[in-house]
Amino acid sequence: MADEPLAVGGTDQGPSPYGLLSASLAACTTMTLHLYAKMKHLAIRGIQVEVRHRKVHEPDCENCERDDSAKVDRLERTIHIDGDLTDEVRARMMQIADRCPVHRTLAAGVRIVTRAS
Repeated sequence: MADEPLAVGGTDQGPSPYGLLSASLAACTTMTLHLYAKMKHLAIRGIQVEVRHRKVHEPDCENCERDDSAKVDRLERTIHIDGDLTDEVRARMMQIADRCPVHRTLAAGVRIVTRAS
């Protein structure tokens, strides 16, 4: 169940909507990497993925200091793979992380259709 922070009138008893979005990307990335490691018989002991959501200004934004609407959503993903892997295998796993279905959906953009019932 999702909830809002106390600062905006919620009860702060569950993850925020952006927390849930971040968690879905982290979970999908972890599952994708585990499947790849299993398929390739890689000697990994564990995979940990952390995703943080922030609102940031685009690097090339003019007048950003005066315009809060110039901010974009940014998901920062940190991946830690515990295992005896070569640098080449680690680099390949970072490429594989970008193939998780949630990453691909978010990177491609989402069209949202809203209907009344």
